[in-house]
Order: sequence, then C-alpha cells, then structure tokens
Amino acid sequence: MKKILFALWAMICVVSTLSVSAQDSTAALPVSVSYSGKHVSGNQYLITAKISIAEGWRLFSTTMKDDEPNSRFTLDTSAKAVIAGAVEEKGNLLEQKEELFDGMLVRVFEKDAEWSFPVEVNDKSTDLKGELMVMAIKGEDVIGPEPIAFRFSFDGAGGIVAKSTTLAESAEAANAIKRSSIDLQNPVMDCGGTGVEGNEGQSLWKIFVLGLLGGLLGLIMPCTFPMIPLTVSFFTKKSEDRSKGVFNAFMYGFFIFLIYVLLSVPFYFLDAGSSDILNNISTNAWLNIAFAVIFFVFALSFFGLFEIGLPSSMTNKVDSKSSVGSLGGIFFMALTLAIVSFSCTGPILGSLLVGALNQDGGALQLTVAMGGFGLALGLPFGLFALFPNWLSRLPRSGAWMNSVKIVFAFVELALMIKFLSNADLVMHWGILKREVFFAIWIVIGLLLTLYLFGILKFKHDPPPAKLSKGRILLGVFFLAFTVYLIPGLTNTKYANRALVSGFPPPMSYSIYGHEAAAGKGVEPNVLNDYEKALQLAKETGKPVLIDFTGWACVNCRKMEENVWTQPEIESLIKDNFVLVSLYVDDRKQLPDEEQFMYTSADGSKKPIKTVGDKFATMQAENFKNASQPLYVIVSPDEQLLNRPVGYTPSVSEYEAWLKCGLDALKK
Repeated sequence: MKKILFALWAMICVVSTLSVSAQDSTAALPVSVSYSGKHVSGNQYLITAKISIAEGWRLFSTTMKDDEPNSRFTLDTSAKAVIAGAVEEKGNLLEQKEELFDGMLVRVFEKDAEWSFPVEVNDKSTDLKGELMVMAIKGEDVIGPEPIAFRFSFDGAGGIVAKSTTLAESAEAANAIKRSSIDLQNPVMDCGGTGVEGNEGQSLWKIFVLGLLGGLLGLIMPCTFPMIPLTVSFFTKKSEDRSKGVFNAFMYGFFIFLIYVLLSVPFYFLDAGSSDILNNISTNAWLNIAFAVIFFVFALSFFGLFEIGLPSSMTNKVDSKSSVGSLGGIFFMALTLAIVSFSCTGPILGSLLVGALNQDGGALQLTVAMGGFGLALGLPFGLFALFPNWLSRLPRSGAWMNSVKIVFAFVELALMIKFLSNADLVMHWGILKREVFFAIWIVIGLLLTLYLFGILKFKHDPPPAKLSKGRILLGVFFLAFTVYLIPGLTNTKYANRALVSGFPPPMSYSIYGHEAAAGKGVEPNVLNDYEKALQLAKETGKPVLIDFTGWACVNCRKMEENVWTQPEIESLIKDNFVLVSLYVDDRKQLPDEEQFMYTSADGSKKPIKTVGDKFATMQAENFKNASQPLYVIVSPDEQLLNRPVGYTPSVSEYEAWLKCGLDALKK
C-alpha cells in the first residue's frame, strides 16, 4: 500500500517537475551542482558532481530504491555511452525515518555532497549529455524529481571537457517562430474564428456532464451508496426541527461539492505559468506511462485484488474534528466521506482528472469536471433530506455494486491502453500500432461481455442465479461495441471506425504501412517543416493550410478521420492547398545547433529543445491559441487570409471556411 501511495505522490511530483522545467526555473532549486570529469583509461571516464544543499533541506541518496524517493543520474538517449558502475557517494549522510512517507527509512544528505559514477563511452564524436534528477525534502515540502543537466565534450587527446548547458538566445531562430508578416487582427477576409469562442461553452458543458456521470458512478459504489440513508437519517433525527435537518444535509452536500472543486485549484498555478503547460503535461510520454500504471493499479483494485485507501491516520484526524462546531463539524464530516470513499471513488476521480487534463482548455475545465463530480456526489444527501420518502425507493445494497466495480475495472484497462498509446505516438516507438490497439480493445470487450453473461467468473463475485434484464442489455451493448471494433483490424475502407475516432492511433500509424490504409483521407504535403511548406507554396502559388496538431490529440483524429475523408473536403485540400502538419507534442529533440532560448514579447523565456516546443510556441506567439487542432490559412508571402478555426466537425462549415481562404487569396 505504501508503494501505491508513493506512486500517486510521485505522479504529482512529476507534474510539478514538468511545470518548472517548462519555464526553465531550476535556478530556484535548493540544490546546486557543479560537474567535472576525468579520463580513467581507454573508454572509461569518471563524472563527478559536487552538490551544495540549502540550509534546512535534505537531498535523497541515489541508493534509495526505484519505488522510493530518490535521486538518480541518467544519460541522454542520444549519448553513445552507458553508466558502467554504481554511484560513489561522499558527504554528510543521514539515515532516519521520514514521517511524511509513513515512517519510511530514508537516506539523505545535508549541506553538501560529492557523487561520482563511471561511464563507458562508445563514440566520442558526440557530446556526453545527461542529468541528475534530484529529490529533496524540508519539513513537509518536497521538490523533485528535478533535472540538473550536464554536458561534456571530448578533445583530440581523449580528455573530457565540461560544457555549459545553458541555451543561448538566437534572433534568427526567434524570427522563425514569431512571423512578423502574420497579422492576427487583420486577416484579408473576416471569416472563420479561433474555434474557441463558439465551442468553449459547449465544451465546458460536455466536461461538466462527464464529471456528473463520474460522480453518479462514484455514488453507487459500495463505499458511498450505503452512506446515503445513514447520513440523511443522522441529520434529520439529530436536529431540533426538520428545517434545520434539511439545512444541515444540504450544507453537507455543498461541502462535498466544495472539497472536490478545491482539488482543481493547484492546477491554476500551473496554468498561469505557461500558455501550453497543461498540454505539455498531458502529452508527456513518461507521465502518460505513469497514468497507465496507475490505471492498471485502479483496475486491479476494482477487480478485488486489494483496496486503495488513504492513510488511516489521516482519516482518524479528520473524523475526530467532525463533531467540532456546527458548520465546521459538517465540513469535516464531508471531508471524512471524501477520504473513506477514496478506495471506490479514487479510480473514477483519477480517470476524470486525466480526461479533463487531456483537453486543451486549461485549469477551468478541471474545475468544471470536479464541480460536476462533487455535485453528483453531494446533491443526493440534500434531496433525500428534503424528500425522505425517496429513501424507501432506493435499491438495496448488494452484489450489483460489486458488478459495477468489475465493469469499471475493464474500462480502466481500456483507458490504460489509451495512455500507453499516447506515449508510443509521441515518442514514435511503433509498438502500439493502430491494429494492435484495436486487437487489445477487442480482447477487453470480449472478456467484459463474457463476465456480464456470467461465463467469466471471479472467486469473490459469483454470477447471479439469474441474469437481470439490465445485465443482459449491458452485455449485448458491449458485445455489439466489440463487434463494431473488428473492422479496425483490417486494411480496408471499413477500418475507419468513426465512433471511436481519436482514441486509437491515426490510420497512417498502421502495421500495413504509412500508405496502406484505404480511405484514410488527406495526407500532409509536409510534416513538421513549415519553411519547406512555405517554399512549396511559393513554387506552386497555392496557399498554406497549417494544421497545428498533436499525436495524442483526440479532436485532431476526429477531424482527420471524419471530416478530411469526405470527398468534397479531400479534393478541396489536395487540389488547392499545401498542407503542413505541425505536431506540438512531438518529443523528438532538435539538433544541438537548433536549440535555443526564446524570449516572448512579455519578457518570459522558454527553452526550445524539441520539435513540439518549436511549433507549440509558434502557435501561441502568432495565433494566441494553445488548443489543437488549430487550422490556419496563409498566402505564399505569409499574409493571413482568414481567421483560424479549431475543431470544426461540420463538413459544410469547414468547407465554407476553406473556400473563404481561397477567395481571400484571389482578393
């Protein structure tokens, strides 16, 4: 259980790391490092890090286990070298129990330390790059894992020389991002729109409804459902009169709503730091893998292998305050419910948080999602207090609630595959191709169908003597859905499964090859090279259709598979535009000479290290937008022809926008 809790805590730490790294603010760390290296013999080198630790802080040792708070040396994937031995640590090492980690025995350094590790270099023609991922603690404050980079080059005699890791500013590279000829306020023709204004309210409503559904699902879980009649009866019977009891019950429900809304507040601090920080978080490959692992743990918990819960000490402390004062006591009662029900609501809540995080609307969407969840969870307590006769109509607690958990466990497994797919796409590993994704979902769907029909059995959940109509209908639904997925395995025109567009990888990411899938729609003329697309536009006289997209972008896939595949759209784009797709979540490193520090008009600085960094910044700086997809039409001389649009599922509306751009070019 400690390891599960630490994994959840580590995920939050990674989110913090990403936000700091994105803004290049490692100078604020309580740990500073200076690196040196020396040649030992042959291809063997020794890298040494002299570490200074701020007063009161303690730095976790590299000897801690992987599933414990630790510091680690890593080499860049581009480095032709391997770490050839254990880290030798010198300094003031302390070994003590850490209450913040439930009494875990930790090894930490104070004041200063000197760590060295051997490296075997296989190719000295490229620089040796890597980083020390530091984790440190002071009281209840924890930072990390935070990267502190190092870089070495090799001289002709085989010696090793430390180099600066600070990115330089480049006026030429900055001009390639901020295009001076693009005037967002004055397009040639005033048609279109950013795609955000018209859809924002609708998008928020969709997320609120998803949150509401998540809350309703959490409400019928075994940890919460039995609490409804008990809590309502407590308020109505304990109060001096019925109106007071109803008021207390409604306040109890309101505090549940408030507690879940407050969980979204920390993300506003992340959202304020960078226009694309939440996008960076949601598309980070390692964070998606972390989400996949956590969803796998959630699924195992729902299958009944173990229960996920918060520390009992926390529950006891909160519960002890639930009798203090009137409104204060009610608030702590609500907080107690949130904590004790975590084993059931945690997986649903985690799914909701991650789903909202992968939208591109910022922290507000998280608040809306959490508000919907809290409302669905809290409102029934007030309503049942107001209408006590409804309590008699509630279904009794029973085995059906366990069946709900197991169904949701299969859903968690399907979501796990989605997050693994996100990581695979962003890093271009080529493991979870589109057909592999469909095959795994089909297997999950079949297993779920077999469970609902009582064929697949669990020891702790024997099938009912007689299947209910609801269970049969649900089984038929999942069977039909599974059959619907089967053509996704093929290389035919039926492979495009419109109902699940955006969840599987794009049709071009196929085991049959990039050009194999029939009816896949429009392919870009140029991929991730805006300058090349602009040159092609000048040669052909066609306008450039810029597609700001993402490998992990659901709405991008929906546009490509449901709109771009329509004959009128496909021919319009192929015949009249130079289409360039710019992937803002592409984690491919730019060549060293193309990496630089970009300074925006407001003076904020951002390191441009990857392909995604470059195009995400280009989108934000020129078009004041961080959502994908975003479509922009510019002339060969970079005049903005009409206003950009975002997700536009209406084929006729998108067609009219494309034609407006062509009319603007003639004008």
